[in-house]
Amino acid sequence: MSRKGILSALLSLIVLSSMSVAAQKKPEAAKQQQNSKSRAQEETNRAMKKWLEEDAAFIITDEERAAFKKLSTDEEREIFIENFWLRRDPTPDSIENEYQEDHYARIAYANEHFSSGIQGWRTDRGRVYIIHGKPAEVESHAGGGYYERPLDEGGGSTSTYPFEIWRYRYIEGMGNDVLFEFVDNTMTGEYHLSIDPNEKDALLMVPGAGLTLDEQINGKDKSARFNVADQNTGTGDSLFGKSIRTNQFERLNLYNNAFRPPEIKFKDLEAIVSTKLSFNLLPFKIGTDFVRVTEDTVLTPITIRMKYSDLAFQEQEGIHRALANVYLKITGINGRPATTLEHTIQADIPDALFQATLEKDVFHQEVVPLRPGRYKLEVVIKDMHSNNVGTDRLALTVPRFPEGNLSTSSMILADLIENVPLNQIGSGAFVLGSTKVRPNVKEEFTTDQDLKLWLQVYNLKVDEQTHKPSANIETLITRNGQEIKKNR
Repeated sequence: MSRKGILSALLSLIVLSSMSVAAQKKPEAAKQQQNSKSRAQEETNRAMKKWLEEDAAFIITDEERAAFKKLSTDEEREIFIENFWLRRDPTPDSIENEYQEDHYARIAYANEHFSSGIQGWRTDRGRVYIIHGKPAEVESHAGGGYYERPLDEGGGSTSTYPFEIWRYRYIEGMGNDVLFEFVDNTMTGEYHLSIDPNEKDALLMVPGAGLTLDEQINGKDKSARFNVADQNTGTGDSLFGKSIRTNQFERLNLYNNAFRPPEIKFKDLEAIVSTKLSFNLLPFKIGTDFVRVTEDTVLTPITIRMKYSDLAFQEQEGIHRALANVYLKITGINGRPATTLEHTIQADIPDALFQATLEKDVFHQEVVPLRPGRYKLEVVIKDMHSNNVGTDRLALTVPRFPEGNLSTSSMILADLIENVPLNQIGSGAFVLGSTKVRPNVKEEFTTDQDLKLWLQVYNLKVDEQTHKPSANIETLITRNGQEIKKNR
């Protein structure tokens, strides 16, 4: 074979080898991508499980737990968790959620101070601290030893295991002056909540030692402390009568309530009105759109369209004036308010243009930043001259625009799109960035109107050759399922 032929054969082998390596790398890359997605999903699943079984384990109600387990997508679970904290937020109008911050601070405190063989948040002390917060007083007997019993436990002195008594001045649902007693009768540093005041007594099984005053005076045996008919739990009789704190049923009730999730102070609100208002004396249309700011913030333009002819005008010195008050309220699905807006629409029309203007429409827009999630929008408009009222409500589902994912804003069907001066960029009615976009709202266009489309594209990849974003956009217009126009 000639030298040229040998060289050609070697080049062919190199090309085939390169193609083989590329072919091998392709499935490997796909496999790595799939593995990366699987790891991300596993991480998400672990985070969701941790939230349910650790973060919110002691404060979530049975109904909420059951509802959470029925959710099927990560987005639904994220919305649930967001609203879980919102329901408990004492100041929903502020950025901070004090309840959530305090809850995680309690978990951190429990882990730091109550850990023994297990994490602090898993212990009885940790659990009570997380649910009820810091006690007003703590009586600590960390080393055990000599102990003078209070009279309601029978009096007398004994020796004890390490124990603590936590006092709360008030706990909702449990009353005033609530006491929890924790005993470490294994001497391992793990205190458990006790319903038996006698459990801390280290001399309980030692005959003749650690007797109560009643046992000493009347020569009673310790076994009498456990007389079921006495309705006491492991305590001796007091010379001054029995205390309600030593009643076995009261202490059992205390134990059960100690670990009950706290009441939700900010429960779901009742409907704003018991009957849905549907006045048509002042009809109007509402349109909503969604424009990404960040992954957690979405601009939500709310556009109202109504007719001039539905408003009442008052004429003065050749000027016809209409006034209408707009009240707009957005609430989360849990009933907590997200925002409330009030605005006055004023229209002044010269007498010469009055009749022609009555055939036109009035537009009003409010732009509200919202977090992704589900909301309820309620709008009330009152004509100040006629007192006519119009109301409407609709559901808002604010989408999430994940970082790195190709996505678009709402596609706005507009009857007006134009550039704005530099000094008006980002501000003013209907302004989105450097463009004025007025949604049609009715989504109806006559033959003499131009149909204009506006949308933003997010996370578009850069073309390697031009170093600019590149994409093909196709629009398809149909009528009754039949294609009318297709643009590319």
